[in-house]
Amino acid sequence: MTISPIIALRKAIRARLAADSVLVAALGGAKIYDEAPRGAAAPYVLLSETKLRDWSTSDSRGAEQLLTITVVSIERGTAEALTLGERIVALLDEALLALEGHVLIDLRHQGSETRREQNGRFARVDLRFRATTEAQ
Repeated sequence: MTISPIIALRKAIRARLAADSVLVAALGGAKIYDEAPRGAAAPYVLLSETKLRDWSTSDSRGAEQLLTITVVSIERGTAEALTLGERIVALLDEALLALEGHVLIDLRHQGSETRREQNGRFARVDLRFRATTEAQ
């Protein structure tokens, strides 16, 4: 059974982020989740939404992914979340990641957005990436 390009990319991203000692220290552990566990202490990283589009050619099956990685912080202001976001962008923008069952053609940071949630209790930074992959 072939692994989904979304799952393959998420596994590679999680591994890349968890292997970075600077990021892990700033998070207070390898707190990189699909969904944060109940009571998870911020800061943490969420592998949020992904949109998948067919990117196939006549020669190969391919996929385009528009994905969001979210940094959540409870520090006042957005400085902590933005600093963590910058580190994530530095680790992933144009990174050469090995994917299971797929080849990563390109991974690029497309933009970022900050926001506050729960009456300002949480600062969030949404990092938007675009990835293209081909099936092996």
